[in-house]
Amino acid sequence: MDKEKVEQLKIQMQQWLNEAEEFINHISPVQLYTAVGVVLFSFILLLIIRLFKRTTSNTIVLAGLSGSGKTYLFYQLRDGSAHQGTVTSMEPNEDSFILHSEEDKKGKLRLVHVVDVPGHSRLRPKLDEFLPQAAGIVFVVDSVEFLPNCRPASEYLYEILTKASVVKKKVPVLLLCNKVDKVTAHTTEFIRKQLEKEIDKLRTSRTAVSDADISNEYTLGVPGEPFSFSQCHNRIIVAEASGLIGEISQLEKFIRENVKP
Repeated sequence: MDKEKVEQLKIQMQQWLNEAEEFINHISPVQLYTAVGVVLFSFILLLIIRLFKRTTSNTIVLAGLSGSGKTYLFYQLRDGSAHQGTVTSMEPNEDSFILHSEEDKKGKLRLVHVVDVPGHSRLRPKLDEFLPQAAGIVFVVDSVEFLPNCRPASEYLYEILTKASVVKKKVPVLLLCNKVDKVTAHTTEFIRKQLEKEIDKLRTSRTAVSDADISNEYTLGVPGEPFSFSQCHNRIIVAEASGLIGEISQLEKFIRENVKP
């Protein structure tokens, strides 16, 4: 009985093949080529879409002066702990992980590649290795020791905001005022205004520099108007955090806005 069914199936398949061959023979070459072209185009388009999705960056870069608390934030994001006793970083802290606050969430979550770049002036060139892949930049400011560091922080931020790799891709920047749990911490509004004033002075002096200086490829702001972060090509967000006690909700929100689950 099984052999009979097999034979019947062979006969049926042969009939289908004959019908398909007859159908193809009745189609004009133009129609056939058009159909093949549509199939190939659809396949290539699907392949491009999948490749684009795979290459969407998941890198978040933590930048800022030494002592601003970047490394504390890095460990809070990864481990949910500030790792007491952490010293100033001399090499980038780099890892890919699920945010600690999301470890209990169900469903598929995308890994975040976080890079904590040392803030020492001699080590800042390392930043250029990671900016081209950045989905977002977090510039960390020490809210307590802000005033004595306002000028160098403004210079560092100015360098980032005028880099071609940041401007062309319109990489969003989070200006994160850290250590806000301290009584002597300055407000985010005060820090924002002071940075804008310092950057306004910097862009005036930098604009006067000869065109031979190509360290900054883009200028900031609108000529003749006081500088404001709203004038930047990319989105600048001001937020606050406290890496030591783990208050990083605004930082995590920024990350997930730019590295989708």
